[in-house]
Amino acid sequence: MDRKDYKNRVELIESLRSEGVEPYPHSARVSVSIESIVKDPDSYMGKLVAVAGRIYALRFHGKVAFSTIRSNGFQIQGFFKYDSLGEEQYRFLKKYVNRGDFLWLSGEVTRTKKGELSVLAREIKLISKSLYDLPHEWFGIGDIEKRYRQRYLDLMLNKEPFEIFRTRAKIVEEMRRFLWNRGFLEMETPVLQPIYGGANAKPFKTHVNALDRDYYLRISDELYLKRLIVGGYERVFEISKDFRNEDIDTTHNPEFTMMEAYWAYADYNDMMNLTEEMIKEIAAKIGVEKVKFRGVEIDFSKPFRREKMLDMLAKRGIDEKTSDEEIKAMLEEYKIKLPRYERGLALGKLFERICEEDLYEPVFVIDHPKETTPLCKLHRENPELVERFELYIGGVELANGYTELNDPMLQEQLFREEVERRTLGDEEAHQYDEDFVEALRWGMPPTGGVGIGVDRLTMILTGKESIKEVILFPMLAPKN
Repeated sequence: MDRKDYKNRVELIESLRSEGVEPYPHSARVSVSIESIVKDPDSYMGKLVAVAGRIYALRFHGKVAFSTIRSNGFQIQGFFKYDSLGEEQYRFLKKYVNRGDFLWLSGEVTRTKKGELSVLAREIKLISKSLYDLPHEWFGIGDIEKRYRQRYLDLMLNKEPFEIFRTRAKIVEEMRRFLWNRGFLEMETPVLQPIYGGANAKPFKTHVNALDRDYYLRISDELYLKRLIVGGYERVFEISKDFRNEDIDTTHNPEFTMMEAYWAYADYNDMMNLTEEMIKEIAAKIGVEKVKFRGVEIDFSKPFRREKMLDMLAKRGIDEKTSDEEIKAMLEEYKIKLPRYERGLALGKLFERICEEDLYEPVFVIDHPKETTPLCKLHRENPELVERFELYIGGVELANGYTELNDPMLQEQLFREEVERRTLGDEEAHQYDEDFVEALRWGMPPTGGVGIGVDRLTMILTGKESIKEVILFPMLAPKN
């Protein structure tokens, strides 16, 4: 911050108010957006318009001045003539208006001799005075942390992130539209939960004073959305914030956005089809057929492969002939700790460490060991497995889905096994949710479910390698 410039601008505000001009008026009426003019200039040429935006450049040449005015990612030139504005307004412009200020102007849409799309101003109003001058170059581009901490500057001065978050909004819009068009109802479930569940994760804990008991920020929407299936809805979904008290890195943020959908009478095959169709449709709607992610081109027009987890491990030399002692040695080699050794759980952990990063082309990894989740239905052909899939794109786990477990007695048994894991020190093991088991006792139809990470989907579709590039305000350590 230039302290001298800051002081000068504060003095300008005092001077404006002494002259009866409010530098922060309550509103500014515009007749058309800058975006509309830029997208269809012929329709507005020669017409009187009122527009507003932030001034990014202001240049005076005697009795003529030009400014770059930007709003909502679109810009137009402000064209100011001493004769058109009049002496009083032109002097006001020269004395009181600076780069960074918001300016309202009314005039005719025209083109300058150089062909620049412009508004020839007849009237101007200062509608918000900036106390800082905009940097002529955004040096913060080299300071990634500053971009994240002061996202408003990043958006103000860098076009790429501005467009990324516009794209993110479009991705969420198209995700909703896709599900609405297929009869899914958007629901809202509790963010504060007395018992957290639906994933293997550490929660954030808080205290509800009115009840004098601890509650948790949800780690997943799953168990509440499945209660709605029990209640009679056939297709439900939620796009929501979830919270997991875990890592902060290129693919993890403790606060993240998840879409979860549940479909009565469906199974994991239906959910894989739904997931593939959704991602392909979203990609098409935002104009992405191929994207370069982590140096590899990903083609969304191709069918998504489906491959069994155990087959993928076998290709890397881990199969039914691999002894438990050999697997334990691998766990030690990769520094993977389990509360107690369970072969299926160990295989799942080894898969994550050995195979995940190589899965660039979209692939559904299916049929996981039964120990990997207590919420999934046992495989119809092999009871040592569950009907579960994970979708990987670009080496990133993007989606997780099941044929949902709807047997209340088996669900109760599996929850109790999870509680035993917790007593052995597994902080990510599921809690026993008696109310959810009670809901299942009333009967839940065969159901398929899926959760898709919205942040990760945005990362991949925009080709960004860090989740912080697609979350507006990612979690960061304190500045000092």
